[in-house]
Amino acid sequence: MVVITRETDRPHPGPDVAPPARAESADELGDARAIIDETTALLGQSKVTCGNESISETQNGASETYGNDDEKPLPKTQVLLLCYARMIEPLAFFSIFPYVSQMVQENGDVLDTDVGFYSGLIESLFSLTQAIVMIFWGRAADRFGRKPVLVYSLFGVTLATGLFGFAKTIPQMILFRCLAGIFAGTIVTIRTMVAEHSTPKTQARAFSWFAFSGNLGIFLGPLMGGALADPATQYPGLFGGVRFFEDHPYALSSLVVALVGATAAITSACFIKETLKKEPDSAEYDGEEVASHTPGRRDTLSTRQLLKAPGVGVVLYVYGHIMTLAFAYTAIIPVFWFTPVPLGGWGFTPLQISLMMGLNGAAQAAWLLLVFPPLQHRIGTKGVIRVCALAYPFFFLGCPIGNVLLRSGTEASVNAFWVFAPIMLTIGCGVSMSFTAIQLSLNDISPSPRVLGTLNALALTSISALRAFCPALFNSLFALGARTQLVGGYAIWILLFVLASGLSVAARYLPEPQENQKSRNGNGQAR
Repeated sequence: MVVITRETDRPHPGPDVAPPARAESADELGDARAIIDETTALLGQSKVTCGNESISETQNGASETYGNDDEKPLPKTQVLLLCYARMIEPLAFFSIFPYVSQMVQENGDVLDTDVGFYSGLIESLFSLTQAIVMIFWGRAADRFGRKPVLVYSLFGVTLATGLFGFAKTIPQMILFRCLAGIFAGTIVTIRTMVAEHSTPKTQARAFSWFAFSGNLGIFLGPLMGGALADPATQYPGLFGGVRFFEDHPYALSSLVVALVGATAAITSACFIKETLKKEPDSAEYDGEEVASHTPGRRDTLSTRQLLKAPGVGVVLYVYGHIMTLAFAYTAIIPVFWFTPVPLGGWGFTPLQISLMMGLNGAAQAAWLLLVFPPLQHRIGTKGVIRVCALAYPFFFLGCPIGNVLLRSGTEASVNAFWVFAPIMLTIGCGVSMSFTAIQLSLNDISPSPRVLGTLNALALTSISALRAFCPALFNSLFALGARTQLVGGYAIWILLFVLASGLSVAARYLPEPQENQKSRNGNGQAR
């Protein structure tokens, strides 16, 4: 039998211990129960004795084995499998970018001037539909378990992505793109499972792997999509004359991405373990039945209640602020590198752009995998975010400074640019650590493990919406500044500098790490 005793009450009496004094009146008994009811719904702390093992039920309902939680090693195989599954969402999202404009032109009777509109619409629909259904996937993961939601969504996004290459009309392209977005609930589930596999000591390493796998998907998606699109034309010696590829020029690209998704779905179904732990249906408390708490109902909060929980609103805002800066930079930088120097850009060739993008990816990987884990251990999650927030404005200033060097046109200034640009990019990519750090902050302020999936869904809903609108918005602002030469073509960088400076202010209001730790596992000291 499992006996639960509240640490705030007297222990369950043994055979040689006098029973605790009972309330002498119904009013006193009612008052005592009211106090218990008011403090145990989400904040109660209990202790479970089961066999020879002592387990603490923390303030948010999570179970912790005394003395073992912090020392629990990271299950590397499970985390790596989750990271592999993590790649599928960015693969599906970005793989169509190299060929979608040509596909729109071939599938629809549209003017050349309208191709950009339909291409942007189809690209954005993935994120828009994802934003609409993200909370549903989070709630489903909290209610039915992480693994089934992960597997079903992986199979769904795989099927929709594979069918996209066979679309022959613009409405069909829109349909398959929306279906892919609807089933793209993998990311919220994977984030939650990685958090549940990690401890305060291992979470930095786990989420650095998680972030790297996402970046790898962002890199491989366009590469696979562009290299495999229209193979009969690109590789006539190999695929020329093959009727299937002539009739469906974009099928190979979508099918290869779908094949990767299928392998992720199968490995997830076969090898990934469920991380949502079931609670006992009932337990005896002081001789009375304690109400059962099933996995679907325990510590369940409404969306409004969750948003009002301590620290949640601030962390969600900072999360959105960081990702706005990230999406703005990601959208602008390829265009900025290509834009001629007199208009405010760097005037790079396609080869130079590719080399800089490769350096950007390598630098981010180094910061995330090598620097972030020890830095987070040394200065804490909030410390990492504040350091990145201080660096962001200067990172953005590096772009117009590079243009100033190129505009001067002297040999010395051009040479200085080629020394400055790679160093600035390599060091500046350290701000990418804020992406992982804010995810750790989100995990820490979750009021209960039962709502961690929903909390991640709320964050990702806003992120999906930002990803749908930010590229078009900031690219338009950049184009406007370059065309009008407002502030010498630097208007967009001044705007980003101001936005980045605001992040430093917002980061000051993040919850303190000690409070986060206490809310997550009872401060780890209840022995």
